[in-house]
Amino acid sequence: MNRKVVLMTLVVFSLIAPCFGEEKKANRLAKEKSPYLLLHAHNPVDWYPWGEEAFAKAKKENKLILLSVGYSTCHWCHVMERESFENDEIAKFLNENYVSIKLDREERPDVDQVYMTALQALTRQNGGWPLNMFLTPDLKPFFGGTYFPPKDQQGRMGFKTVLSEVQKVWKTKPEEILNQAKLGHGQMEEYFTGALKLSASKEDLNQVLVDESVAQALDQIDPAWGGLGKEMKFPQVNTFRLMLQSVDKETRQAAIMTCRKMMNGGIHDQVGGGFHRYAVDREWLVPHFEKMLYDQAQLLDLYLDAWLVSGEKDFQEVARGIADYVLRDLTHPEGGFYCAEDAQSEGKEGKYFCWTLEELKKLLSGDEVKLARDVLGVTEKGNFVDHSDPEALPNQNVLHYKKVRASLSGEETVAVKGILEKLAKVRAKRVPPPTDDKVLASWNGLMIGSMARAGRVLGEKKYLQAAEKAHRFVKAKLWDAEKERLSHRWRDGEKDETLQAESYLFFLRGTRQLYEATLDAGVLAFAVKLAEESKKHFYDEENGGFFQGEKRDDLVLRLKGQHDSAIPTESSVAVREFLILAEITGRKDFSEVAEKTLRAYVPLVREAPGGMGEMIRGMRMYLKKPARLVIVGEEGQQEMLDLAAKHPNPNMILLSSNGPVSDFTKTLKPRGDKATAYYCEGETCQLPVNTPEKLKALLLKQSAK
Repeated sequence: MNRKVVLMTLVVFSLIAPCFGEEKKANRLAKEKSPYLLLHAHNPVDWYPWGEEAFAKAKKENKLILLSVGYSTCHWCHVMERESFENDEIAKFLNENYVSIKLDREERPDVDQVYMTALQALTRQNGGWPLNMFLTPDLKPFFGGTYFPPKDQQGRMGFKTVLSEVQKVWKTKPEEILNQAKLGHGQMEEYFTGALKLSASKEDLNQVLVDESVAQALDQIDPAWGGLGKEMKFPQVNTFRLMLQSVDKETRQAAIMTCRKMMNGGIHDQVGGGFHRYAVDREWLVPHFEKMLYDQAQLLDLYLDAWLVSGEKDFQEVARGIADYVLRDLTHPEGGFYCAEDAQSEGKEGKYFCWTLEELKKLLSGDEVKLARDVLGVTEKGNFVDHSDPEALPNQNVLHYKKVRASLSGEETVAVKGILEKLAKVRAKRVPPPTDDKVLASWNGLMIGSMARAGRVLGEKKYLQAAEKAHRFVKAKLWDAEKERLSHRWRDGEKDETLQAESYLFFLRGTRQLYEATLDAGVLAFAVKLAEESKKHFYDEENGGFFQGEKRDDLVLRLKGQHDSAIPTESSVAVREFLILAEITGRKDFSEVAEKTLRAYVPLVREAPGGMGEMIRGMRMYLKKPARLVIVGEEGQQEMLDLAAKHPNPNMILLSSNGPVSDFTKTLKPRGDKATAYYCEGETCQLPVNTPEKLKALLLKQSAK
């Protein structure tokens, strides 16, 4: 066991161990596998996990349910636990008057989406986590919020007051709550049934809609700092990838500028690689420090795109930094990828990641300190204060490129790199943030796909090998070959029993990308199986699109994802994957699923195209039928795969003639004893080529069209 794992174990243990020699009684969450639930296992609150035991108690005792939803690396979840759920007085009131349920949103995204959507409908706000919803005994929501302070402050009701007021109404006028919950549930059901009802025709899928969507995304770009809007910034990767793939130069340049700004900002971990969740400011400077696997996966794809489109070497280095970070800090010894790294270490937000000027003066030479000030933005006062912490650490600096990289001399570039390498060695000796070490099939799918692609694009075998190893891990731990079912979560030897559309469809994406990187016919066959099973469990045959969860009694609403935000909707991913598999296999039923799903989402694309980047990428592929590069034969195949992966054409599919491919593809044979490449559109192919030089020339010729 390496040092970091030992330290992480000690940190987690310290959070749940008895304090000051007085034993803390464990609640039901101590038996759970979720790291988030385990962090609450010694709260004085009588927590229940989401499940029938809690539901039955609420009905039997006619009590309201407090559903509190979060995840292990959520900063404000930690704050609320410290302030409210560790508070004996608040816990006593909860235990006497409510059935309290704690849910990890990453384990049950389908449940989280129902109640987050309810909150947004009730409050007309964006929502966030922690999500605290009040439910009737039959699980219908009627009131809620996100973070509540423990006591009333600055005109805002504290958590204790909220609990008391809600309980008072339930005791005196329960019919008001029941009627409100019933009415709200009916309105939500009516709205969501209508919102994605199949109304658009095939003719509504057109280039004008794509062009208008891309233009609106460009209008939302901050011209000075990149990103969407001019307040706090999130890495909206789906939108940026859509823009990078535009034929319009201005649109591409806006996306490239955004990539530069993120790369230079504090949201990018300059010392250890990878990206933090989001920035609280316009300039990408001060992040919330948690590092999520899904962000690393999507940003790895984005920076590979940016390098292929622009040729800027810095983008390639950022991509390597992301991949290396994931392999170093977010990888299970047997190959699967962990969910996230926390923002806090030793109870302090950003402590692991930040530096004081005084600290740097002890670690660096005088010239290096000057460079740290001039280039990396270090000041005596610092640029980060955790305002949620009553005892915040002083003078903390988030390292960022105050001077843009391109303006540095060669000597400065080498010197700054030396500083960052020196600080990386020092930081490795600090107490690291806890890692959420559960393995999700969905997020692993995203990472497997981008890691496999990075292996080919960057010419790094270790990345491709890591993708293959992680794929084997997920199949071994989460796929039931006998029942043909994919579980959502695995941790500590145990998998869950829920089926989530994101697991099937994101793992399908990763499997398909792994196939394109290896041309392994067995991997392709598994991708086809995942597509078939996802269609069986989640596809809306009547209206198109994919529901987020399977049909279950504990879902008061069965929803489809509506926007491509931190991660794309299941339906958006399905469009591209089913289109690609239709091209590879020749199966018309796959293309019909993609087309019907696109038609279902036309109203949402028209309403908010800036939030549908992945869906619009799928529409673009539907409108411009993708080309296929068929590589057959063994000798020289790897060189051809490396070369093809570097070709910046998002509408070109790589495949071989083995496995469940179309009848036409099966007819393509190698010329002589060398691997041979056929560039095909429909059933028309260019003359075959069987050397890397000829393949490069062929791809350049296609790019010039």
